[in-house]
Amino acid sequence: MERGEKIVKRIDTAKEAKQNPSYFEALVELLFQLADDDFIISFRGSEWLGLAPHIEEDVALSSITQNTMGHASLYYHLLEDLDIGNADKLAHERQAVERRNASYFERKNGEGSYLQEPYYDWALTVVRQFLFETMKKVKLETIINSSYQPLADIANKVLMEQPYHLAHWRMWLKQLLGSTEEAQNKVQFQLEAAWPACADIIGLGPKAFELEKHHLIAGEDYLRKQWLKELEQSLSLPSSLFVDNHPARGRYGEHTADLDQALSTLSEVYNSDQKAVW
Repeated sequence: MERGEKIVKRIDTAKEAKQNPSYFEALVELLFQLADDDFIISFRGSEWLGLAPHIEEDVALSSITQNTMGHASLYYHLLEDLDIGNADKLAHERQAVERRNASYFERKNGEGSYLQEPYYDWALTVVRQFLFETMKKVKLETIINSSYQPLADIANKVLMEQPYHLAHWRMWLKQLLGSTEEAQNKVQFQLEAAWPACADIIGLGPKAFELEKHHLIAGEDYLRKQWLKELEQSLSLPSSLFVDNHPARGRYGEHTADLDQALSTLSEVYNSDQKAVW
């Protein structure tokens, strides 16, 4: 251990976490953010089943989506262990205002619906998935040192899969930016639409101070710095990033109508048989 480095007390069980109300509330907030991000992004990915640009991508995106939903399940089960509620109910029965995902991740893939004349934008999906996976990598690399050991253990497990996801979307971004003028313009359009949401994507919401104080995850300043460093490997970034002017801030429960649509669709099968295992 380096001189001056803080000794972080490890919390090994849910029982221990509950003994400190401030710690417990911050932990629950973080778990909901992580779970809800993975949950909604995997749903939007699943809407491409059978519609991806080619069959190899259809298989690849289906695999990535399945993995990501599995990651969401891990976090929801940690919340269940903390007696917040049943994992299935937390995933499917909470209203939009209760969700803590970044609102940018809930955006529809495009016009139409999966069963009725879908006209989806692949550039939106590539940009969103790339930004999401880059953010996820940065957060996970700090969470492996989290003071809550069960969460640190899950972060280590997820990090065995996540780099492959990021590499996939980094490759797609590079290919599109090096392709036709039309492809380049579509990607640039989606990037410009995404930049105002950056503060929400990397933000930690109302418990940001407590999350850093209790060593559950690195602070927002560090996350922002690392995220920019990662993004700069693939993109030229505008100077206006992290201006908090996004119309919806998901970490605070502010969402768009697109999330209502997603949750309604997601709940159809679950509500048909709520006793089934998710």
